[in-house]
Amino acid sequence: MAERRLIPVKLDNYKPLREIVFESLREAIINGVLKPGERLMEVQLAEEMGVSRTPVREAIRKLELEGFVIMVARKGAYVAGISMKDVADVFEIRAALEGLAASLAAERITDEEKEEMERLLVRKAACVEAGDYDSLTEIDTQFHELLYKASRNERLMQIISNLREQINRFRMVSLAFPGRGREALEEHKKMAEAIAERNAALAQALAQEHIENAENALLEAMQKTGVLTD
Repeated sequence: MAERRLIPVKLDNYKPLREIVFESLREAIINGVLKPGERLMEVQLAEEMGVSRTPVREAIRKLELEGFVIMVARKGAYVAGISMKDVADVFEIRAALEGLAASLAAERITDEEKEEMERLLVRKAACVEAGDYDSLTEIDTQFHELLYKASRNERLMQIISNLREQINRFRMVSLAFPGRGREALEEHKKMAEAIAERNAALAQALAQEHIENAENALLEAMQKTGVLTD
């Protein structure tokens, strides 16, 4: 067997084994331990992690749904690569859509949604301080989904939903980059303030700037971990 790269999983009473295995494999992909284009062998991964093949198989299926893994007919599962073109295409669309969503939200957000946005920012700040990147990513996602909801534009929400897998993968890598979580928090605070003040033009500009900064952090993080492909 090849040199061990993955550490045996530690059981958590609060999480199912398949979830622990999924999070371990996802982190290995994000950190470049499992390289783009590498084949994921269930038996080898199970042996390295000290588990049976079943939770590994379930984890690989979930990783495929989130865009981290691609399945090739009659060949198996492979770590999905990310090219600079992939990143540029997705973030180009995101900048436009997020800017539009923020602009519309500034005009249409309810008082209840404003309060919910503030609560998310408080929770996000706690995650930044604790270095809890899994929860940080989850709350970051909730913030953006609330932004889309507040836009009151169903078509816009559907279009963004089609990019969900790519966005989630990019978001995790970006937020794990040193210092990015705190920067993103400050950017969200400014966006929330502009939206609360009904300043549509400023909200749009801040949202687009936020996405551009996220793209830059993502590219730097991927270049350092070797996740980025040609």
